[in-house]
Amino acid sequence: MKMTYATLKSEPDKPVETRLWQAVVLSTIQEWISGPLRYKREAEKYLFQDPKDFPLVCQQAGLDVDRLRAQLTRLRAQVAPLGHADPLGISR
Repeated sequence: MKMTYATLKSEPDKPVETRLWQAVVLSTIQEWISGPLRYKREAEKYLFQDPKDFPLVCQQAGLDVDRLRAQLTRLRAQVAPLGHADPLGISR
């Protein structure tokens, strides 16, 4: 299932706190994908390199941080294949 703000809103059976943390993760991913360059870089660092806070946020959101990071890594590889300019505008 694709996670969107509408999806989060339509899951009333989940605790409000869980949905809030899911929205934080979703917002960060959206910044990484389509935010201004500065925010993309900050989001990239937070999503892929933060050893403490991001895993805690994922835990509170009911998400597996390792699985999410693996999915985001696959997305990054699909969007920016080797030898092409980085369409996300993020230098790694």
